[in-house]
Amino acid sequence: NMIMTNTGSRAWAKMTGENVGKPIAIVLDNMVYSAPHVNGVIDGGTSQISGGFTVEEAQDLANMLKIGKLPAPAKIVQEQTVGPTLGAEAIKGGLLAFGLSFIVIFILMLVYYNTSGWVANIALILNLLFTVGILAGLGATLTAPGIAGLVLTIGMAVDTNVIIYERIKEELTKGKSYIAAINEGYKRSLPPVLDGHVTTLLTAIILFYFGLGPVKGFATTQIIGILLSLFCGILVSRWISDIFTRKGKHLEYFTGVSRRIFQHAKYKFIEFRKTAYIISFVVLALGIASFFNGFDYGVEFDGGRSYTVRFDRNVGKEVEQIRNDLKTAFDNENPSIKTVGDASTLEITTSYLVKDTRPEVDSIVTQKLFAGLQKHLPQGYSFAKFDNADESSTAVGKIGSKKVLPTISDDLKKGALQATLFALVVIFLYIFIRFRDWRYSLGTIVALLHDVLVTLIVFSFARSIVPFPLEIDQHFIAALLTVIGFSMNDTVIIFDRIREDRALSPSTPLAQTINRAINETLSRTIMTSLTVFLTILILFLIGGEVTRGFAFAMLIGVITGIYSSVFVAAPILLDLGSGRKSEAKGKIATSVGPKPETRPEAAKS
Repeated sequence: NMIMTNTGSRAWAKMTGENVGKPIAIVLDNMVYSAPHVNGVIDGGTSQISGGFTVEEAQDLANMLKIGKLPAPAKIVQEQTVGPTLGAEAIKGGLLAFGLSFIVIFILMLVYYNTSGWVANIALILNLLFTVGILAGLGATLTAPGIAGLVLTIGMAVDTNVIIYERIKEELTKGKSYIAAINEGYKRSLPPVLDGHVTTLLTAIILFYFGLGPVKGFATTQIIGILLSLFCGILVSRWISDIFTRKGKHLEYFTGVSRRIFQHAKYKFIEFRKTAYIISFVVLALGIASFFNGFDYGVEFDGGRSYTVRFDRNVGKEVEQIRNDLKTAFDNENPSIKTVGDASTLEITTSYLVKDTRPEVDSIVTQKLFAGLQKHLPQGYSFAKFDNADESSTAVGKIGSKKVLPTISDDLKKGALQATLFALVVIFLYIFIRFRDWRYSLGTIVALLHDVLVTLIVFSFARSIVPFPLEIDQHFIAALLTVIGFSMNDTVIIFDRIREDRALSPSTPLAQTINRAINETLSRTIMTSLTVFLTILILFLIGGEVTRGFAFAMLIGVITGIYSSVFVAAPILLDLGSGRKSEAKGKIATSVGPKPETRPEAAKS
């Protein structure tokens, strides 16, 4: 028996249907070993060769059929120079997004953190210079995910400074001296900074290990950026602050804006947890429904058709316009475009109608290709000339085509699933080790699954609504793992504060402690999310079509990450009863003692 994959089954059914009654040769090294006749269409994916074989002959034939699965040396039968996937406009858009993101974050740091914002900006500049320098030293290639990684690095590079500065502002608000506030701010901020960066780093490493091709470039950029963020945010920033302190100059951490926002916040988040649970159950139901509703998959998952098209001029600067025209012609399917040889020849790959089994579908897709390219072909050029351009060495039009099978589909899907599950397990173990309580780990994982489900829901149900493609591809997997790592950052900051407050005041009811911790960290939660959100929004708006799906997934993840940290992870910690024993002890102590112990104001954090 021979069992085939779904793709092989379709091809085999078509082949056997066209050759009923005819022999199909089994050939190895140009020698025919067997030629069984086709008795009928084989459409079930399982084939059987029958005949008067001895056991030895049957085993030899079975081994012959298995040989195709064994590794074999490659022989070059065709050589082709492939140009960049990114057109000039895409590169311009990506670099413009990079520059604009830098300017926005630069100004935001000054507006919100006054003169200390200059220190954060110096650390940001050094981070970017080091990142670009290391990538250049490694001989890294500029890719769309690589540009996205650089843009994301801008947003995440200032996170360390934001967390430290917010803690310093808290200490100053309590009335501590400038030097004491600086020392306490850096000391108290170190655990959440390390925890947040380590979890993000772990997901980036997992993405690098399981990712393919360009996604490895994104993961590499992210790993370098995270490590440099720690170096520049902690060591360089502290060094610059100490220089000012030794000279008797004090950096300002407040502005008129930052004094009025989120100061002395007393929102009752925990009281809304039942409503949040209802929303989470709706998210769970829609998340399950999204798998039945389906997704749009990229070419690497579904396969497609690839066409080599020759033009009468250099079209390198028209790639983005050609992409948009073809996207319209292919009913919003986003094609992959590469230059071949010089910029007057393009290789265009599309998954449009790839699952359609009608005999005439190849002709339909070719006509759609012609319609999408018509504005870029000579005036009055006919379809007949376009379709038969391969008959001449200079003619304009389609000079080659081939069916692209989803050869990496199974490996990619398996790798994506493994990467996501592995990331969740690693994060669960890390949080358990750091907090020594499985409830923290479980709350974190539920919050992360919530973020993943929301992203999947949007990509499933909004794919026919939004004017840009929402495809499940490598970029989406990269965005999903990045969302998991970044969402962890917010959750860890809140959990660290809950742990700190519980240690300082174990007799306080857990609900009150959690609520206070969320309010105390609200400013840094909003600011760390805002810096990333702004950079990703800029990438989404002007970064080009190639990175739009990635940026959209990240935007969803940043928003849901804040919600899940506050309304999912923290309430679960409360309802699972973490610390009930210490609460009970606290209540007994206050009931028998002469007077309840008052928590000193200076001990609050």
